[in-house]
Amino acid sequence: MSATQLAALARSTTPQSTLRRFLALDAVVTGVNALAYLALPGPLGRFLGVDSALLLALGAFLAAYAAGVGLLAARPAPPAPGVRAVVEVNLAWAVASLLALALWLTPSTAGAVWTVLQALTVAGFAVLQHTALKARQGSSV
Repeated sequence: MSATQLAALARSTTPQSTLRRFLALDAVVTGVNALAYLALPGPLGRFLGVDSALLLALGAFLAAYAAGVGLLAARPAPPAPGVRAVVEVNLAWAVASLLALALWLTPSTAGAVWTVLQALTVAGFAVLQHTALKARQGSSV
């Protein structure tokens, strides 16, 4: 989905719906990533140049996180503290990914590109979710 499509989605619905959609999209993308890490840690580990045990641990964390974000997205009005927590975890994940790449991971070229792309994606979710939360709060004042 392009930035233009995401912007159109954000403008075409109520702030509440937009927030729920961005949370749901985060949950789906995170869940698919988790399933891939859990189902294919060996082949993905070799391709990305990272230890399969790391992928299994990340997959378990991501599965639990995706479930939590999905439950939050399913609420008619996701509570602001929960949404802020998702935004903060997403930002922390993005920063930790880039720090890991710079300081201790030695992935393949594909793994390095993947790490940067997923960090940017997660940071993008954080920005979209934060913006939608602010819009929702502004519309309810």
